[in-house]
Amino acid sequence: MKIDVSGKVAIVSGSTAGIGLGISQALAQSGATVVVIGRDAGKVDDALASIRQAVPAAQLRGVVADLGTVEGAQKLFAAEPRADILVNNLGIFDAVDFFDAPDSEWARFYEVNVISGVRLARHYVPGMVEQGWGRVIFVSSESGVATPADMINYGVTKSGNLAVSHGLAKRLAGTGVTV
Repeated sequence: MKIDVSGKVAIVSGSTAGIGLGISQALAQSGATVVVIGRDAGKVDDALASIRQAVPAAQLRGVVADLGTVEGAQKLFAAEPRADILVNNLGIFDAVDFFDAPDSEWARFYEVNVISGVRLARHYVPGMVEQGWGRVIFVSSESGVATPADMINYGVTKSGNLAVSHGLAKRLAGTGVTV
C-alpha cells in the first residue's frame, strides 16, 4: 500500500532508535517532513543520517530536547510550532519489583510515558482541528492490557496511553483529526 503524506509535517517523539526511528523512516518514505527528536545531539544526527541513507530525498529536521520535561517540550514547540501528524512514541521501561519501585520512579515513568504525549497533543492538536485534518498516534504496548508482574509501573503508564488516546479520539470526533 502506498500512503502519501507529502506536504505534511510529522513529529515523532522518541525517534532516534527502535520503533520511533522505523516510524520516522516510514513517514519519510511516504513523503512527510519528519521531525526527529532526542535528548542527545549525536543520536539525533545519527538517526537523521540513517533515514537519509534509506530515503535520500527525505525532508528531515532534528530537535534536541528531553520531552520528559516541560522545558524540553517548550524547546520543541519553539522549533516546531505546528504538526499535521503526531506520533507519541517516547517511552521508558525497566523490570522492577512493585515493592522496590519508589514514588519517584512511578512519577518519572508517568511523566515520560504519559504526560509527554499529553503535552504534545495539547500543543499540536488545536492546529490540526483548525485545519480540519490531523493524525495522532499514542504508541502503547501489550503491557497496557496484560500488565507484567515485573513491570507494573510500566504497564500502568501504557494503560494510561490507551485511556488518553481513547478519550481524545471521542473528544475530537467529527473534527477531521483521527486519534
